[in-house]
Amino acid sequence: MKTAKYLSSALKSYGFLLLLTLTFPVTNVQSQSRAKENVIYWHIKAVLPEAKLLDVKAIDSDGNHHDVKAIQDSHDISLLGVKALVHGQTIPVKMVVKKNDKYYPVKAIDDDGNILDVKAIGEDGELLDVKGVSRMGSIIEIRAIDKEERQHNVISISPQEGVNHVKGLKMFNEEVEAVIHGIKIVAHVKSLRQY
Repeated sequence: MKTAKYLSSALKSYGFLLLLTLTFPVTNVQSQSRAKENVIYWHIKAVLPEAKLLDVKAIDSDGNHHDVKAIQDSHDISLLGVKALVHGQTIPVKMVVKKNDKYYPVKAIDDDGNILDVKAIGEDGELLDVKGVSRMGSIIEIRAIDKEERQHNVISISPQEGVNHVKGLKMFNEEVEAVIHGIKIVAHVKSLRQY
């Protein structure tokens, strides 16, 4: 008799745990889909002196162009992550360690450690390098650099309202900030509100 009561009590407990296990992942998936519905994608542009805006894209090894966006998933627009949208995935855009380069290259890094170039696209198809050019404290200025070596601001523009500057952000003093999928990075690329 005691065994039957114990078994009945244990089954109720396991049933409750099973119900919790089945309920919370569904709720989590539902909240994730609602969160995705509330995401706002800011356009990343290079600004030329003639008041022209150039698209900034991630370019894979096959020459395909992928959008680069600042991603807003809350009401706070002071600090947004910058990502490349590649084949339905969002992949990080980072400033990587420079080798023999004068400036820090800005690149997108996929899950396999493949590096995609990040470039501003001119009207005639000219590709402008996007690089970190100077550092002040934790902030590295990011510019699009044309063939005459002129540097142009890189900004993010909300489809609703607002403009931020795109900059490199360091969290630590060391040269190598982190290693992502085998790639050494110097700084995180962020969309920052300017006050």
